[in-house]
Amino acid sequence: MRRFIISLSLSALFMCACSMQTNTEKNTPATGKQEKTNDSRALTFDADSAYHFVEKQVSFGPRIPNTPEHTACGDYLTFKLKEYGAIVTEQRADLKAYDNTILKARNIIGSFLPEAPERILLCAHWDTRPYSDNDPDPSNHHQPVMGANDGASGVGVLLEIARQLQKKLPAVGVDIIFFDAEDHGAPYFYKGVNNGEETWCLGSQYWAANPHTPDYKAKFGILLDMVGSPTATFYKEGYSMQMAPLIVEKIWKEAISMGKGGLFVNGTGGTITDDHLFVMRGRAFPCIDIIDFNPHTTGFGSYWHTINDTMEEIDRETLKSVGEVVLSVIYSKQSSKKE
Repeated sequence: MRRFIISLSLSALFMCACSMQTNTEKNTPATGKQEKTNDSRALTFDADSAYHFVEKQVSFGPRIPNTPEHTACGDYLTFKLKEYGAIVTEQRADLKAYDNTILKARNIIGSFLPEAPERILLCAHWDTRPYSDNDPDPSNHHQPVMGANDGASGVGVLLEIARQLQKKLPAVGVDIIFFDAEDHGAPYFYKGVNNGEETWCLGSQYWAANPHTPDYKAKFGILLDMVGSPTATFYKEGYSMQMAPLIVEKIWKEAISMGKGGLFVNGTGGTITDDHLFVMRGRAFPCIDIIDFNPHTTGFGSYWHTINDTMEEIDRETLKSVGEVVLSVIYSKQSSKKE
């Protein structure tokens, strides 16, 4: 993931990273009525539950497209979303990687209140990087990343949010998307020609051009990426501030009011190529990135794209803080008002 880039070329709207075939499947809507609420205090984000969801993903091993581990984890994520009452769409596509390898990709989408016209998008990527190309030991650069934080942490938080949504539905529709093939970008050691930033975030690029619902729009979106580290700091990501400043300020204000200002820092970080960028380019609604990046120290954490991105990089309290903030934003009475 993540190269820093200087310009916002709108030509990056994804119609390459090509889909050679696609198949979309939906499950049957859950029956029964659920109570709706605007009050997140009726819910309790369970840090142990979120930690378990992260740990379960890691137990499959690296989740790299075209591997049995990837298939097994995808089946698990689909099962859990259905278990928590979501209407699940599986969006499968053949996507072309930087080296022309065809990746059997799978975006997994869980919708709550699919009939509601007003929607919030929550997303994270669930695949892991095939290369530990930032590892301090060059002999590890061709080893896969376990992706406890870079991948599983965001998904773990969203699965726990899905579990809470089942208990009391919010006043708006919520779509949870687990994007695939985010972390398959060209490594530094690849010497062939490639499309730079467009080799990353292939699943979100595909979804932005081919949404699961025609003309899909959300009021806003929140991307969670690397949200589990005990040393995490969430600065206001640069593209989020350029293209969705009102949503950024809303979320950071909510976090600070909840006493989480030490984690959600009131300052601007770097501009990061991530799934939210392609969502905004392709679907033209605001989507912000909550991501562990400290512009004043090492940037991404020392675990990033190394063999050390393991469960030791996951802290229950960090998961809980992020989950509580997102839940509070979803259930806020202001969520249904014009920003």
